[in-house]
Amino acid sequence: MNKELIINSSGEGVELALLEDKKLVELHFERGQGQFAVGDIYLGKVKKLMPGLNAVFVDVGYEKDAFLHYTDLSPYLRSLLKFTKSSIEDTANWGDDFGRFKNEAEILKSGKITEVFTGKPEILVQVLKEPISSKGPRLSCEISLPGRFVVMTPFNDVVAISRKIHSAEERKRLQRIVESIKPKNFGVIVRTAAEGKNTAELHTDLLELEKMWKGIQKNLKGAKPPQMIMSEQDKTTSILRDMLNDSFQKVVVNDKALLGVARDYISKVSPGQEDIVTLHSNGQPIFDTFGVSKQVKAAFGKTVNLNSGAYLIIEHTEALHVIDVNSGTRSPEAGQEANALATNLEAAQEIVRQMRLRDLGGIIIIDFIDMKLAENRKQLHDAVEQLMVNDRARHTVLPISKFGLMQITRQRLRPEINISTAEVCPTCKGTGKIGPSILLADDIEKDLKYVVSQGLRSLKLYVHPIVEAYLTKGTFFKPSIAKKWEKEHKTKLKIVVDNNSPITEYNFYDAQTDDLIKL
Repeated sequence: MNKELIINSSGEGVELALLEDKKLVELHFERGQGQFAVGDIYLGKVKKLMPGLNAVFVDVGYEKDAFLHYTDLSPYLRSLLKFTKSSIEDTANWGDDFGRFKNEAEILKSGKITEVFTGKPEILVQVLKEPISSKGPRLSCEISLPGRFVVMTPFNDVVAISRKIHSAEERKRLQRIVESIKPKNFGVIVRTAAEGKNTAELHTDLLELEKMWKGIQKNLKGAKPPQMIMSEQDKTTSILRDMLNDSFQKVVVNDKALLGVARDYISKVSPGQEDIVTLHSNGQPIFDTFGVSKQVKAAFGKTVNLNSGAYLIIEHTEALHVIDVNSGTRSPEAGQEANALATNLEAAQEIVRQMRLRDLGGIIIIDFIDMKLAENRKQLHDAVEQLMVNDRARHTVLPISKFGLMQITRQRLRPEINISTAEVCPTCKGTGKIGPSILLADDIEKDLKYVVSQGLRSLKLYVHPIVEAYLTKGTFFKPSIAKKWEKEHKTKLKIVVDNNSPITEYNFYDAQTDDLIKL
């Protein structure tokens, strides 16, 4: 599989498109100085204890207090509070050697929030989920520092190996290496990317993360909450960190500064691969050149068409996402069951792509076309699981139920990407409400009577084109409504089309002076 990262830098920020075999699978936005990204570490202050929720609200500088649940506190909470306080007051007795730090007793996994927090302490927290809708960020006290091959966690000495590394011998080799080189008082999670790497590469990664932890301690000195202590890497380097491998063929950027950032990062983590980063400078928009813009227009929207003529309907509710698979037209020669399986397998590829592209999270219900044979349903389930192997978000795929539905849960860390593909209604301006009255002609005539009573006898009435047609339509035997008004109210009335006017709005003007008449 060939992977390409296309980076578009503009005045509004940075857009990143990840292509797999020329097909758009992920789209990321980094707008200006965006705050509260997943992985950012803040010094916050507990503002309110919520025993009923077994949680606290923490001020980290967002307009709404962030949410910290007991289950996200980390067993080493007391050690974290001690580290935070000592670092702020610059009374750390372990100096630069974190291995000399003495841990406090662990907290209970099933404890109460009121048992671990007294008063409103200052606390080091990490953003677990970005602000979504009306909710503030969700926080965690289980601080983790991600590198390319390992993730480092302070206050413990546990070494864990990614479950995606299946070889027992390789797991033992990595366990042995990491246990021999890791710093004391740090736990390590070995990532899938570490498979096959040598001791020197893993050690370099660990040293970088240990240096990052020392930087956090330094930044805490004299800090006042709310304050950012360490920012997650920008999207460009974080995507390269998480996804760079031998299948990455190309990184194309349209900004010289980003070109330098990407090359510098790749030179550190994968020397010799710097040449895959190139500068786009042919004069055309970079997303147009690589077909990203066209794919975005085709992929977002309620309806997504497939090559065979089948299509998907994707809808979002408050509780879940619903995807309906429709067959369109299929050859009758193959038979209903074969057609259903072929359509479902094709739809599965697009659904997995859409989940990554839009970053759909939470509960996802898929209504595939009904299949009678159990082996076909199992084949479809296995295909979806295999297609989701490259999805970095944690997920669970359940077998198709007796109602013909597949249920998927997928981790959501940031707001769903939802690009508008429709025009705003000129009448309601996108609110979905039209008012104040459906009896528009009666309202206009009532205002006309008032204007005439003020002594004005020559008027212009500006209205929506549909209203103009309704008021001026008449015959030789049946005069128009506008003509009736002129005769009844003894005034001269000219109806003027206003293409920018909502259908329920109108304005009277003095025909002599062209002044707007305020009602």
